[in-house]
Amino acid sequence: MVKLMATYTVRPAKETPGGYRCLSDSDQVRALTHAPIIYFYPPVNVSLESAIEILRHSLSEALVIFYPLAGWLHWIGGGRLVLECNALGALLIAVESDAKIDDFGDFGPTQEIRALIPSVDYDKPIHELPLLLVQVTKFSCGGISLGLGALHIMTDGLSASHFISEWAKIARGEQPNSSPFLDRSILLAPEHLSAPVFDHPEYSPQPLLIGKQDHMEERKRESATLTLKLSKDQVEKLKDKANKDRSASNNKRPYTRYEAVAGHIWRSACKARQHESQQPTTLSIIVDARNRMEPPLPPRYFGNATFRVTAESTSGELVSKPLGYASGKARQAIEKATHEYLQSSLMYVKCQEDVTPFRNFNTVGCAKGAFYGNPNLEITSWARLPIYGADFGWGEEIYMGPGEIGYDGKVFVFPGQGLDGSFLVALRLQVRHIDAFQKFFNEDICSQKPLSINPSL
Repeated sequence: MVKLMATYTVRPAKETPGGYRCLSDSDQVRALTHAPIIYFYPPVNVSLESAIEILRHSLSEALVIFYPLAGWLHWIGGGRLVLECNALGALLIAVESDAKIDDFGDFGPTQEIRALIPSVDYDKPIHELPLLLVQVTKFSCGGISLGLGALHIMTDGLSASHFISEWAKIARGEQPNSSPFLDRSILLAPEHLSAPVFDHPEYSPQPLLIGKQDHMEERKRESATLTLKLSKDQVEKLKDKANKDRSASNNKRPYTRYEAVAGHIWRSACKARQHESQQPTTLSIIVDARNRMEPPLPPRYFGNATFRVTAESTSGELVSKPLGYASGKARQAIEKATHEYLQSSLMYVKCQEDVTPFRNFNTVGCAKGAFYGNPNLEITSWARLPIYGADFGWGEEIYMGPGEIGYDGKVFVFPGQGLDGSFLVALRLQVRHIDAFQKFFNEDICSQKPLSINPSL
């Protein structure tokens, strides 16, 4: 049984700058949904009432510093939005649950996990949607979960991690010491360009299954989430395997752990989906532009500074060639993300009459926006994000991860708890491909059973 105890609108504790602020061209193509994140904390001697008060007051103080999260969005035409800084606040919900933390198993993104994060009615006008939603849940065992939803248009992973870290400092009674850089105009398309100077396949419709006219059948297929763990030794084994497959004449730096794992996931998915040999397939990779721009973006830039790049191949090439081939394709896509390419990407967005088709809506079965499922994948890495250590005064989390995976083909890779060199891989695939994916995923590494299969249909 779940009992709603209280709902609060939390406004900034002090007066904050008002008025309208532009969103960057990078922000404008983000999903109109909230990114769901979940934290679990072990049983502690803290009442729900006490936790609520700590979170309310600290969030109010944090919104003084991160005041854009307390505002509203408004449509301005062409599928674009503008931010109104009006200090109307974030939503905070307090819940008691009869469940125990052990009931959630490996914490994979199931429907039960999603229920610990505030839901949103996206049929409401955009200006009625809080940009930040928080739910604190106290379990019968004494444990706590903190579920957050931040609108994709407002933050990327690093920005969200920065906000949570500073909020947690305030909750612990410490002084925040790393203010965000809030001027998003530095990621507007450059004025010296009048048109994109590169082709941008990341904004093109992704490949269809051979013989299909659209993605609608694939969007509608039953899908489920799966979480797998790779130990440090297994990750290193994949990295070694990818680098052994590199050409002897290739003098570039070795493939990274992430490039090896990304290539392995892509190959495994192609095998599991049983594509025809000539099936075109893409791997969309999310890269951080902060240190790729010239000059680099100011420290602690708050907004969307990530860009999608696309690796392209055929399933036949991926499954018949060694792992180094797939990792090399991932490397090539990542290396495309130069300062010039990223500026061209911003200009591509600026030149669009309507940016709506370039958003994906991150909801299962949704027929709107871009689709990155079968025969394709989209992978987001949290491997370098400071995602752990969110201590709000009752100790550090025992788990942090995505609270939901919205569509077939979406993959998250993030470090294991304790930063022991392990990786967690959480993804959503069509149910008919789950068993085969597990088999092929584990085929080239030591025998490793997945943490679980988590249907969240």
